[in-house]
Amino acid sequence: MRLGLRLLFAFFLVNGIAAFFVLSVFMGEIKPSAREVMEDMMVDTAHVLAELASDDLGAGRLHQGDAAESRFATHMRQYAQRTVNARIWGLDKRTLDYRIYLIDASGRVLLDSQGEAQGQDFSQWRDVVLTLRGEYGARSTRSIPGDDSSSVMHVSAPVWVEGRIAGVLTVAKPNRTVQAFIDRAEHRLFTQGLWMLVLSAGVGVAVTLWMVWNVRRLRSYAQRVQGPLDDPGAVPPEVPNVPGELGDLAQAMEQMRRRLQGHDYIESYVKALTHELKSPVSALRGAGELLQEDLPEADRRMFARQVVQQSERLQHLIERLLELSKLEQRAPLHPATAVALEDCVRTALHQVQARAQQRGIALVC
Repeated sequence: MRLGLRLLFAFFLVNGIAAFFVLSVFMGEIKPSAREVMEDMMVDTAHVLAELASDDLGAGRLHQGDAAESRFATHMRQYAQRTVNARIWGLDKRTLDYRIYLIDASGRVLLDSQGEAQGQDFSQWRDVVLTLRGEYGARSTRSIPGDDSSSVMHVSAPVWVEGRIAGVLTVAKPNRTVQAFIDRAEHRLFTQGLWMLVLSAGVGVAVTLWMVWNVRRLRSYAQRVQGPLDDPGAVPPEVPNVPGELGDLAQAMEQMRRRLQGHDYIESYVKALTHELKSPVSALRGAGELLQEDLPEADRRMFARQVVQQSERLQHLIERLLELSKLEQRAPLHPATAVALEDCVRTALHQVQARAQQRGIALVC
């Protein structure tokens, strides 16, 4: 698998896992948060209504079941008959969804805003039992068993009369009344999450393409570097201008190229000097052999001079060999320049002229 595909796959994997967990956490918290807010509002409502019902309950008007004499019952009945047309953050509300129960200390329903549960025994319900004990009472009960969408939240508050709990006021509200808000929030969160995922994917693709493009520039540079290493006269490729660590890598490759090219120059230089050393050594040995024989004074001085010249030449070559250590830290040598071949030939003939004459050999340039 290529580098670009690996980077893209890794980016999508990490991004997808992160987006999945973030969306799942947020979407999982929407419904509980909405119901928590609804319960908080119902607590306030239950306590306000319990305070309003305390006068009628203490006077016994609700115990007699005579709604005409109970102002609280009349108001609750009028509340149930109200109509509403409210637009809340883009959603229409057409009904009033509170259902209000007033329950006496024995658990019997004295008042139901819908007029259906009056006289029933609610003493077994958790919210009523806890409230009569002076504790916070609340419950959520399904109207249809097994159907979570039919659940109704009940919040109760005590009705105090002369310092004692004389009854319970319960406010009930179906959870489905806030489901539209929950669905809209989940839809918006899911949609925005998808857009964020698409945007981050685009950023990932752009970063991957940028990375792959710069890496390919480095690869092309490394491939083109081989030419200058093989051919000292070739022009080295330009170092690619890439940012960050990739730029440091390009500079390191350029330094490596220079060092390798310097080694190649040193190798070729050593070969050339080694070849040059053979000539003066051979000349010295020949001159030494001839000096061991009986020679005329002129020839002896000529061969002695030749020994000195070849010794000087050896000294020069040795000094050049010592300079090789300095080439390690130098840039490539200067390009080759034109040389007069005739001068080189005449110099070489002069060095072996004496030996050739001794052996009867004529040298002609």
